Amino acid sequence: MSHSISLDDDDLLNRAIEAHYADIKTAVRSRGHSHNAAADIVHDLYLKLAEQPEVLRGKRSLRGFLCRAAINLGIDRLRRTRFEERLFSGTEAEALAVPAETAAPDHRLAVEARLVVLRKAIGDLPVRRRAVFILHRLHGLGPDEIAARLRISRNMVDRHLRRALAHCLDRLHQMD
Repeated sequence: MSHSISLDDDDLLNRAIEAHYADIKTAVRSRGHSHNAAADIVHDLYLKLAEQPEVLRGKRSLRGFLCRAAINLGIDRLRRTRFEERLFSGTEAEALAVPAETAAPDHRLAVEARLVVLRKAIGDLPVRRRAVFILHRLHGLGPDEIAARLRISRNMVDRHLRRALAHCLDRLHQMD
């Protein structure tokens, strides 16, 4: 269902803002806002109400409604300003002390070197042990699934996994 705004609603909004502009600004200023900030808040209120001017229909006191709405917008603005001040209040030294989310370039090189060693270590494993290791570590199969797939006992799967892991760890420790 499309909602059309009648000219009456727009006229009501325009007339209400015009008639009560000074009172709305005074209400906002009484809450600690500067003259310019109060004018901005009334402008923001107008823009917000222009999207749905029908909310003014049937209000007992347009002046009271507009003043309260503007005061609420002013409170929101103060909260946002205080939040932003806290958010951006740190010094440059504090900003530099925040840990980076990305690792240092030398860390990436170390990881790549370890991967090369692991690939070589896996490639050096006997065929059956390599198959067990790859099915478990890369494909996420459990020992029972591997035993059934390779037609070997569960104990043999466990033995191959232990030996493959020990072999890979030995190769990694040789790097250090």
